[in-house]
Amino acid sequence: MNTDLLNRVHQCTICEPQLPLGARPVLQCHQEAKILIAGQAPGLKVHQTGRPFNDASGKRLRTWLGVTEQSFYNAKHFAILPMGFCYPGKGKSGDLPPRKECAPAWRAELLAAMPNIKLTIVLGKYAQAYHLPCSKHLPLTELVKAWQDYWPNYLPLPHPSPRNNIWLKKNPWFGQEVVPELAARIDALLTGGIKTCGQS
Repeated sequence: MNTDLLNRVHQCTICEPQLPLGARPVLQCHQEAKILIAGQAPGLKVHQTGRPFNDASGKRLRTWLGVTEQSFYNAKHFAILPMGFCYPGKGKSGDLPPRKECAPAWRAELLAAMPNIKLTIVLGKYAQAYHLPCSKHLPLTELVKAWQDYWPNYLPLPHPSPRNNIWLKKNPWFGQEVVPELAARIDALLTGGIKTCGQS
């Protein structure tokens, strides 16, 4: 990964006038990364610590992936690129959406710098609209139920936030069917046993 590119991203202030706590881009990437986690935007705790998914959402996500914190925060394993790199502030029902300026400014250049990505995990409607544009109008449940249509290169998931506890309880098939396949694919990618399309 070009250090100049990362330095420019970390110094970015294009959204600063609209950010309640100022600009603090939070991301993780390396040219050797095999798995991309495409999320929404940092929450308050992530903004405060500067560490992606350093919250309850991250704990659940690592459980779904079947990985330790050490592996998760190894940039050669996981690239973590939210649609907005800075905390957008609070809205009426949770955090505000990612700032619209961020993805056009940086996303294509960063993705091009990571040619070894084999699986993109897509969390939330803003990331899904970018990475799976043909499915952006599908309701979450319908999109996740059709996960095999995008497998093994992409996987749309519900956001692991505690706000989705009700959805997870209503859709037990997700934990029974999707999570084990995801964990197995992650293990294969990280241990070198990369599966190809059509393999179980």
